[in-house]
Amino acid sequence: MKKSLAHLPLNKKQELKRLKSIILEKAPQTQFIILFGSHARGNWVDDEYVEDHITYTYKSDFDILVITEDWKTTGDASLWAQAEKEYYGALWRQRTPLEIISHDIEYVNTGLREGRYFFSDIKKEGILLYDSGKYKLERKRKIDPVRRLEIAKEDFEQWFESAETFYENYEHNISKENKKKYLNNAAFELHQATERFYSALILTASGYRPKLHNIEKLGTTAAAYYPEFLKIFPRKSAEEERLFKLLKDAYIDARYKKDYSITKDELAYLAKRVEKLRNLVEKTCKAKIENLKKATV
Repeated sequence: MKKSLAHLPLNKKQELKRLKSIILEKAPQTQFIILFGSHARGNWVDDEYVEDHITYTYKSDFDILVITEDWKTTGDASLWAQAEKEYYGALWRQRTPLEIISHDIEYVNTGLREGRYFFSDIKKEGILLYDSGKYKLERKRKIDPVRRLEIAKEDFEQWFESAETFYENYEHNISKENKKKYLNNAAFELHQATERFYSALILTASGYRPKLHNIEKLGTTAAAYYPEFLKIFPRKSAEEERLFKLLKDAYIDARYKKDYSITKDELAYLAKRVEKLRNLVEKTCKAKIENLKKATV
């Protein structure tokens, strides 16, 4: 595993130093802190692009794997939320966005022994920010290229087909009468299509899927592998942020909260973004599968 941050600018090095101290303070059971994803590989995005005469700014996340001694620390969602909140602080807009994944040492070492390529790739490409010295990471076992191809194809077909089914259900509900129950059902189905398109991409790329229904976090995970996914849901304006939140909240609120409300026009806008997501996922996953096929020759 690499240890050098020499390729990063000074401000990002300082941010990572601050983050490390926060994690160690909040979670003293931490054994390893590893930077992975685009900032470890050197292809992160701090970018602007223009769409429909509007300029959008996007920043890749810091993707951080925290390996703890026990599973209880790993599962303490409030602890990691507090760590993220303290990291951002009052000047959060000036900081690199953050995504933390946490697993206990036994889980990670089991994954390395079994050749799960999410962990193998992190060990190969990641940058070690902290090592307690108490444990050692297992040697990564190479997975058979043919088997890796099979897994990627199975994951893509399963999750992409599921996503398309939910999108068809969205279209069925949106075609019905302009009533709250149908619109709310459509919002939930559109959320589920989004979640599953992201899952198809992440699994095809890494063989690993975080246990999340949060499409914002799934989107940043997808962008750790392919930065172009940052552009799927523009959120520069307050209106774009509001519309994205409607979709993000639909998983719970559209089913269980009486005050959840969404219009056909709002759904139509969100559906266009999900169609962009669908097309990019299909293109990216098929290219990944083709590259895996070449490795079997």
